[in-house]
Amino acid sequence: MNAKRVYVQTARAAAAAQTRQRILDATAALARQQASVEIVLNDVAESAGVSVQTVLRHFGSRDGLFEAAAAHAVQQVAAERRSPVGDIAAAVQTLFDHYERWGEVTLRLLAQETLDPKAYAVTEQGRELHRDWVGEVFAPMLAARSPESGEAITDLLVVATDLYTWKLLTRDRRLPREQAEARVRHLITAILGES
Repeated sequence: MNAKRVYVQTARAAAAAQTRQRILDATAALARQQASVEIVLNDVAESAGVSVQTVLRHFGSRDGLFEAAAAHAVQQVAAERRSPVGDIAAAVQTLFDHYERWGEVTLRLLAQETLDPKAYAVTEQGRELHRDWVGEVFAPMLAARSPESGEAITDLLVVATDLYTWKLLTRDRRLPREQAEARVRHLITAILGES
């Protein structure tokens, strides 16, 4: 009898986790299509194949859903952006892959951040994540520098690899990806004094 109860509880927990994941995935998919302030629970529920009540049972409120979705997105982004430490070409390629997937969404969030606290929370996490990524990926090149010099170089590397740099090169200038990546690599090597 106990084994059956444990199995049923395990199966329920797994089903609940899958439902929660579907809701988070649906929220992320909708965020790619529209601004966060436009997303309503009915759309999330319909997209996830659940009821609004199920969404609320898992997340408590619309705000709770967005907080959980933002935390989930940060984890996804961190995993997606993992790059070999010290490998400039691989880092830029990984970054461009990420920007191709999430760039338009992030630009919309950045446009909203002064009006929507939820958008600001996401973009602020993104800025911290990006700076941490720069520090990790370029750690070998920064290690021998003084703290002041390392901080200044990190600031410049953050700018060189920023979403707006990608936007300027690929969207505004309409450069082919290969050319845009080459220009970002050139910026990085110039900043690091390795060109």
